[in-house]
Amino acid sequence: MSEKPCSPGGAGWCQLLAEAPAEAVPALEALLEAAGALSVTVQDAGDQPLLEPPPGATPLWHRVRLAALFPAGSPLADLAQRLETAGARAVRTEPLGERDWVRAWLDDFRPMSFGRRLWVVPSGHQPPDPGAVNLRLDPGLAFGTGTHPTTAMCLRWLDAGLPAGATVLDYGCGSGILAVAAARLGAARVTAVDIDPQALAATRANAAANGVGDRVRVLAPEALAPEPVEVVLANILAGPLVELAPVLAAHLAPGGHLVLSGLLAAQAPAVAAAYAPWLALAEWAREAEWVCLAGRRARQGDIDRMAPAPPS
Repeated sequence: MSEKPCSPGGAGWCQLLAEAPAEAVPALEALLEAAGALSVTVQDAGDQPLLEPPPGATPLWHRVRLAALFPAGSPLADLAQRLETAGARAVRTEPLGERDWVRAWLDDFRPMSFGRRLWVVPSGHQPPDPGAVNLRLDPGLAFGTGTHPTTAMCLRWLDAGLPAGATVLDYGCGSGILAVAAARLGAARVTAVDIDPQALAATRANAAANGVGDRVRVLAPEALAPEPVEVVLANILAGPLVELAPVLAAHLAPGGHLVLSGLLAAQAPAVAAAYAPWLALAEWAREAEWVCLAGRRARQGDIDRMAPAPPS
């Protein structure tokens, strides 16, 4: 591993860069996230927009570059060895000042299409389809730009399945990309929740920049009222998804849609089992080893029809 010192305790960030075959990416992402990466992005060496892949295709290139962001001073030597064991090559670290980091992300971030009508377009780029629903979104300290398969699958679900005028809860909103997309795609009201103050600030800013600040409420979890909504989204890790099952289910109205992502295919059965007391979840989409689960809660009338008749 080549390394430039990342000053401990100093301002700025430490960037870990690596190359890997596409099939090794899920395991490498899991290692980076478990080690405390603030972000992980997967890029190719090309310069074309990332368009919607055909059904069944894996939207990863053969030549993959990973970039992970850590606070300055993070101990990364042991992590680099584990990454190399899991298939990464050319692992290196370098210090990255905040301005340099933002510039690097903006240079690599391209317009991306999700479904029939939704695009995410960074600053400095013209929308490839001016008549589409175009989200203006740049990288920031709270991540979520659509580049990760788990976010991409949620965006495609919103494009395909969001009911017009729906009320939406985005739990673990990050940059607010899902909350803003839901509002731009026709949701009447969206509540965005995160434990990270930077995420809340980023979501407010992105909602305002996209003209939906009046329809996106931004809250810390403790401020969330017990108000059922028609769509609940959660793109977080499998462990928190399991722990939050009673909370998320309590916010899902009868007939409402639940969409969960951020989990590997091997973790899907445990997550689905955690929500089984309230609704059945099935695999809605899969990209590489990542899956998106979705299901719809039964309406009261459906529950009544399914219940056995009382004894005479």
